[in-house]
Amino acid sequence: MNFERIQEKLEILADAAKYDVSCSSSGGNRKNKGGLGNSHASGICHTYTEDGRCVSLLKILLTNHCIYDCAYCVSRKTNDVKRAAFTVEEVVDLTINFYRRNYIEGLFLSSGIFKDSDTTMERLVRVAKKLRLEHNFNGYIHLKSIPGASDELMKEAGLYADRLSINIEIPTEKGLKLLAPDKSHSEMLKPMSLVKNELILYKEEKKTFRKVPKFAPAGQSTQMIVGATDETDLKIIKVANHFYQNFNMKRVYYSGYVPVLEDSRLPSIFSQVPMQRENRLYQADWLMRFYGFEANEILDPTNPFLDLEIDPKLAWALRNREKFPVNINTASKEMILRVPGIGTKSTGKILMARRFQKLNLEHLKKMGVAVNRAKYFVEFESTNIFNRFIDEQNFRKIILAGMSSKYQNPFSQQLSLF
Repeated sequence: MNFERIQEKLEILADAAKYDVSCSSSGGNRKNKGGLGNSHASGICHTYTEDGRCVSLLKILLTNHCIYDCAYCVSRKTNDVKRAAFTVEEVVDLTINFYRRNYIEGLFLSSGIFKDSDTTMERLVRVAKKLRLEHNFNGYIHLKSIPGASDELMKEAGLYADRLSINIEIPTEKGLKLLAPDKSHSEMLKPMSLVKNELILYKEEKKTFRKVPKFAPAGQSTQMIVGATDETDLKIIKVANHFYQNFNMKRVYYSGYVPVLEDSRLPSIFSQVPMQRENRLYQADWLMRFYGFEANEILDPTNPFLDLEIDPKLAWALRNREKFPVNINTASKEMILRVPGIGTKSTGKILMARRFQKLNLEHLKKMGVAVNRAKYFVEFESTNIFNRFIDEQNFRKIILAGMSSKYQNPFSQQLSLF
């Protein structure tokens, strides 16, 4: 093996893969039965870079050669970049060697589309198959599905990968046609539907038969590029909600557009999407998945973009102050979940603890509630009516000031700031 050439390929193809953020390994449950690696429960240990990207997996492209010319992609065929390609054996050897050195916990493998979709997908499947069958590798494997690949290849991929994903790339068909005219959402939705149906079939067969081959046990995910086109945040979270409702997605990822080259169809090379916008989209996504919010509640046509200064849950509470304060000792679970500063775990603790005693602010603090936000929206024995008499802008300033200061009596703090 030419180690210098392998190292050069690794540098090129790992760098090209960094723009794909959909590499979470949560949900894998493949146990070690005498082989190499383990993705069961906490077997996958995530490490995140400062900007939130996962680095615990060997994250590479099989090749950055591509037949498409997508304006937003660093690997587009007309871009003047160094090209490289791994063989199947090289990817397998890298994965095994990195795993044995404790550098990684699994493999995230994507690829530019060379020759055609089936040829590319077949190579990706061969890597996973070789790791599983020849090396008895039980670590986490995430394969990127290739639009246009045959159903047979997609089904085979699901037998060896823990998670499959296919990037929707641009949230709307109009935006996709502008920046990637050779692609269509219909080609991307077809494999998503197949994976969804195969997962349903697996669950049904599992009820009847004891031993059924696992199919993508960690489910499927997708990713949208944010800011390459002019979609609002409302449109983006509506699209995400559609995928959760109709394709049983485990995760939808949001990738702020990073300018890689000049193109008249794209934003200026100097106008990178604020990382905070990407972060707010993830928070809104969390509200839809775990807090019972609808996309139309988080944003509406009069407020189509997420507030970069405050999180979307707090923004919703400020717009709906008539619903507060919430009596923490009597309110429903659904309403407690909507109090800024109270998470899902804290909600469970509150519901359990209030069966045995009347709760106060000090109790909430001990439960891990972010009382510097929650204290403005909850009540206990007496009604907290103070916030109803302050206009929204001043109330917002009070909360932001309170979030940056140490915990103290909420009423004395509000009065002094007022």
